[in-house]
Amino acid sequence: MDKIYSIAEARNDLSHVVREAEAGRPVTLSRRGRAVAVVVSASDYSQLAARRPSVAEAIDRFRKANIAALDDNDWVAPRDSSPGRTSWQP
Repeated sequence: MDKIYSIAEARNDLSHVVREAEAGRPVTLSRRGRAVAVVVSASDYSQLAARRPSVAEAIDRFRKANIAALDDNDWVAPRDSSPGRTSWQP
């Protein structure tokens, strides 16, 4: 189970909080009894961040997973690439 510290406790003993996280034990920080943040090791964070897909990948996965329920009319057409009106010139 994660250790839970209030922000004040964590501030008073930050080196201990960091050692806990480095050892692979996430530390939850709370404010007024409510969890507001989690301290994790840099290696754990790198692994989590690497698994996060880009927006384009997430959209592509969504479309593939829901292809039966969607048709091309559900998607906004690409922006019109024709030139716009000319700018005002005095």
